[in-house]
Amino acid sequence: MEIQSLVEAGLIGYIVVGVILFLLLVKSVMIVTEQTAVVIERLGKFHHIADSGFSLIIPFVDGKASTINLRLQQLDVTIETKTRDNVFVNLQVSVQFKVGKGRVKDAYYSMDNPRNQISSFIFDDVRAEVPRLDLDDVFAKKEDIALAVQQNIHESMKEYGYDIIKALITDIDPDHKVKDAMNRINAAKRDREAALEEGEGLKIKIIKQAEAEAESKRLSGEGVAKQRMEIVRGFKESVQDFKKSLDTVTHEEIMQFVLMTQYFDTIKDIGANSKNSSILMPHSPGGMRDFQNQIIQGTFVGNDLNTMNQGGNIPKGE
Repeated sequence: MEIQSLVEAGLIGYIVVGVILFLLLVKSVMIVTEQTAVVIERLGKFHHIADSGFSLIIPFVDGKASTINLRLQQLDVTIETKTRDNVFVNLQVSVQFKVGKGRVKDAYYSMDNPRNQISSFIFDDVRAEVPRLDLDDVFAKKEDIALAVQQNIHESMKEYGYDIIKALITDIDPDHKVKDAMNRINAAKRDREAALEEGEGLKIKIIKQAEAEAESKRLSGEGVAKQRMEIVRGFKESVQDFKKSLDTVTHEEIMQFVLMTQYFDTIKDIGANSKNSSILMPHSPGGMRDFQNQIIQGTFVGNDLNTMNQGGNIPKGE
């Protein structure tokens, strides 16, 4: 019984030792995930950096101080500042940064809160750049502002083990009263451009209408001229026919007959159209003889004056 007890006690001791060794083995194995690094301290002092993959440490001697993220990170900061023309604006600045290659120790031991430190640098640089520009220039040159911020922060954070990859100004938000004023200015500009375009369109329309009216009048004039030529030709043929058939009829009688015919045709046209507002004066048939006498008398007087003028009896210009 005593031997059996000793054997059982020895087995238990071996089991305990085995468990302890297994636990020590488990504690000595460390798996580091991709794009991370682990700071290992031995007895409270920095020992080495464990990269991604399988690593061994001494249990109870080595300790994992911190896990450092090696991926690209982004910090968004909203900054209120004033432009050169005294307009307050809120700028949304996004800074992309990461721990520099081989600088994990510096990044961990040199700064307690890197995000707050980067934010402080962003505030300082933005409030140094924006007050040099007017509001319109802030919108137009936001890429230049972002580049200046990126370069300044990169130089400042480099000594702490951080690389500034990119700085972006993602939003510029002026005071709402300023935005309303800018919108009114833009609306007025658009209204003016629309009025100019509308005026140009109306101008072209008026010009085209005038050209069309001029062309219409030209064609109408040509038509009237041709019509009158045909009337004159018809008068001529009528007079010749009358003279051939009636040798005793005088020119005056033929003209009076033609004028009477035209008079009745005109009266018929006026009566046929209710919209006509023309009045023929004098409107009596007897007035046609007065028209004829006036035409003939004026023609004879004009011919006599021309004959006297050509003969030199009456000086030109009198």
